[in-house]
Amino acid sequence: MADVRDEPLVLGIETSCDETGVGVVRGTTLLADAVASSVDEHARFGGVVPEVASRAHLEAMVPTIQRALKEAGVAASDLDGIAVTAGPGLAGALLVGVSAAKAYAYALGKPLYGVNHLASHICVDQLEHGALPEPTMALLVSGGHSSLLLSTDITSDVRPLGATIDDAAGEAFDKIARVLHLGFPGGPVIDRYAREGDPGAIAFPRGLTGPRDAPYDFSFSGLKTAVARWIEAKRAAGEEVPVRDVAASFQEAVVDVLTQKAVRACREEGVDHLMIGGGVAANSRLRALAQERCEKYGIRLRVPRPKLCTDNGAMVAALGAEMVARGRAASDWELPADSSLPVTEPHVPGARKDTAEAGGTAEAEGGGAHGHGHPHGHGHPHGHSHDHDHVHELAKDNLYP
Repeated sequence: MADVRDEPLVLGIETSCDETGVGVVRGTTLLADAVASSVDEHARFGGVVPEVASRAHLEAMVPTIQRALKEAGVAASDLDGIAVTAGPGLAGALLVGVSAAKAYAYALGKPLYGVNHLASHICVDQLEHGALPEPTMALLVSGGHSSLLLSTDITSDVRPLGATIDDAAGEAFDKIARVLHLGFPGGPVIDRYAREGDPGAIAFPRGLTGPRDAPYDFSFSGLKTAVARWIEAKRAAGEEVPVRDVAASFQEAVVDVLTQKAVRACREEGVDHLMIGGGVAANSRLRALAQERCEKYGIRLRVPRPKLCTDNGAMVAALGAEMVARGRAASDWELPADSSLPVTEPHVPGARKDTAEAGGTAEAEGGGAHGHGHPHGHGHPHGHSHDHDHVHELAKDNLYP
């Protein structure tokens, strides 16, 4: 039996939105999951403010990394790699995480792995239920994404089957919560109110479920508008809005569409596993209805515990560890923060096309196969010309006294 200490030890950094997440994973075992959230700072605006999120990441980064390492009981020098969300997400927020990951990777002489936020949401389930089946169908539902993805190899082959064409499910939850004056974020509070309401009280529309509609795409803009107009009509007539029934009926319309399309995709693609991830996967009704429909058709449902569904560093570390375990090429120092990184790129191994055309891949500069001029996890890059080594030395003194 292989020694668990031989499995890759990876630190993951997640800053795609409003939470600074740092996780430490050894293989498929979670050692630490530290999160610093700035959600309270955004609540008064009714949504995430990118500039506020970026500043919060900057302030929280080093303390959160130190907390994660302490919780994991490992030293930074023990790590086999640093993984970071390279995209998609808020550009400024991503840049903070990518810059921090580069600094730590350089200072420690460790390989750097820029990974995809959506692929990370799929891979995190390995920390809960073991290795992912191949293929795996994934339904990812969050504030920015509602996607159906088919993964045959989480490190290299993730195929989009469908996605939201307007508002994602999480956005709709936030907007309806705002109309109902329930606060931000909307997902948890609507879930709570819906438990005391009647999901069949109001017949809200199910978007893109007609026979001629795209079978795997999602649309929640029309639902959001229908709910908002229903509430406005009640108020205009001087009638009391039945908040709990509205919450339950709206929530039922969302999860009905999500689970219906996900199960259909599994059946039509011949996949007997469905994984649900993303922040909305913490919704209790979504979990219950998905379980009911999966059992009906003999599909095994995998949903991580709620804390692992929301944005976190553990999911990034999990995908980074899988990259190391499968021998995937590390990213080079030109790794960008790409706010629109497609899910078809689970990780960014080298210089992007425009960087290469501008004259320099890592290998052309002497960076070696991994984009680092050193073997896996040892030494420092020698193939690159660094005009700012004094900055790196200062960073080492500050981060590792």
